Amino acid sequence: MSGFGDSTAVKAVGEGRYEAVLDEGYGIAQALNGGYLMAVLARAAVDASPHEHPVSTAANFHRVAKAGPAELVVDSRKVGRTAASSFVTLVQDGRPVVDALITTGTLDPSAEPDFAAEAPAALPPLEECTGFRPPAATGGGFADQVDMRFDRTTMGWLDGRPSGRPDIRAYFRHACGQEPDGYSLALAVDALPPVALNLGAQGWAPTVELTWHMRAVPAPGWLAVHGTGRLLAGGWFDEEVEVWDSAGRLVAQSRQIARVPLVRS
Repeated sequence: MSGFGDSTAVKAVGEGRYEAVLDEGYGIAQALNGGYLMAVLARAAVDASPHEHPVSTAANFHRVAKAGPAELVVDSRKVGRTAASSFVTLVQDGRPVVDALITTGTLDPSAEPDFAAEAPAALPPLEECTGFRPPAATGGGFADQVDMRFDRTTMGWLDGRPSGRPDIRAYFRHACGQEPDGYSLALAVDALPPVALNLGAQGWAPTVELTWHMRAVPAPGWLAVHGTGRLLAGGWFDEEVEVWDSAGRLVAQSRQIARVPLVRS
């Protein structure tokens, strides 16, 4: 497919029912990226809603999604003047793959915050950051769909020297040139390598549950993505992400619980 918009498009085929063709270009190893899947679910939720933006999403990932045809079922739970909510399920081969409770609303792009917490430490200048392609990437996968430039101080795990701090930071934009929107934020909150890599974890880290919030309509330009965590124990870890736009505004927040491979004796 030609771009992020096309790759996340949904088609209404009945009351509360949509079809999509999931793009293999957003695959990492054998799985499609969870943020990409949330963007697809969000498009269906917004299409079925009178509101423009996916302001809150709580997604559960049950199975690995495959590239190709998928069905989306939107079950409306509430429609109000300022917010609407629906339960959206992505189905393949007759089985639920991902489902999410999604609240939609309409955010004012010109609104100024009444209060805003201090921004995290700024990323180094773009020219001092580095691109990254997973060793297994051979072209046509997730790394080709996004342009990410990483703070080198958070990438020690690449050289076998994990920092011991669950932090990874990067600039983010679409490789296709599309400017960021609400669906882009769904992708951005799940675009970083797992922060547990800096704690010595290795291998694929499947997300079990991820909740994210759209806080503002992003300005054009690069997004700054800051990921951190609090606990790695028993093969489970948490990851928190903040996304800041080129105007210095907090535009998205997320928290997820995920698995890392257990060491087998």
